[in-house]
Amino acid sequence: MADARDLAELISSADAVPASGWVAGVSAALGAALVAKAASRSEGWSGAGGAAAQASDLRDRLLELSSQDARAYESALEALERRDTGLAEALAAAADVPLALAETSADVALLAAEAAECADGATRADAAAAAALAAGAARAASKLVEVNLSTTPRDERIAAAARAVEIAEDAARAALASEI
Repeated sequence: MADARDLAELISSADAVPASGWVAGVSAALGAALVAKAASRSEGWSGAGGAAAQASDLRDRLLELSSQDARAYESALEALERRDTGLAEALAAAADVPLALAETSADVALLAAEAAECADGATRADAAAAAALAAGAARAASKLVEVNLSTTPRDERIAAAARAVEIAEDAARAALASEI
């Protein structure tokens, strides 16, 4: 677990990046990995192969979005330090990545809820945990959309992120309520 300790040290450093968007994306990616694990260990679930493949695709997409978010955040910070007149535009553009993180996290939560119902035995607990992780990630990413678009509060991306949170949280509630 030394790698986990190193990761925690990196996140808690004084460096600006990685920050909450990256952490949210990686958290949801870890949730997707748990869904893939639950599916891979579920011989009695006829849809396990497809679920494992979908979970792996979601995991990879979230890891890529996490990297994109870190780069977008660094660019916004640079514009802020330069007192760039295009800061509002940079922040508005930077809202696209956390929106994609929120929506993809909701997809993970939905798949996790399905796994919590269909996977074999104790692996359902992994799926329920995955749904909870994904819902938290969706909420965190949604907050970043709101922050990045604070100068344009009527922007549709704020509502889209809120919808992703609602979907993810509903899925997490269902997954956590499922019988193990």
